[in-house]
Amino acid sequence: MSAPLKYLTAYSPEIKAQIQQMLDKKSLGDFLLKKYPAPHTINNDKSLRSYTIDIKNRYLKKSEPLSKIKYDDKIHIINNALGLHSYVSRVQGNKLKSKNEIRIGALFKKSPEPFLNMIVVHELAHLKEKDHNYS
Repeated sequence: MSAPLKYLTAYSPEIKAQIQQMLDKKSLGDFLLKKYPAPHTINNDKSLRSYTIDIKNRYLKKSEPLSKIKYDDKIHIINNALGLHSYVSRVQGNKLKSKNEIRIGALFKKSPEPFLNMIVVHELAHLKEKDHNYS
């Protein structure tokens, strides 16, 4: 058996076993390509920002604004994360300014839209719940 499936810890043991079996047989890629044969067309930072803001405005109208939304080729999706949300507070003069940024792994420029949606929604959830863990 391979390394633990870090991103799937909340799933049932049955689902994790099925995925692990497909990974061991190297059939997961074929399975996913059958289910999701076409990539999305949200392939640059401007369209990612528009896509993300549309979701945010639909479900999180009163949440804090986002200062930056971009694809990031420095995110190592296996060892680090699929996407990142960062929150920075700075004092400028006598005001406290905050910035929320969302970065999505550049690999997802060519993924099916449901994968991108899952990651964007997850990162937007950090506007309400800053921290989480995988257990």
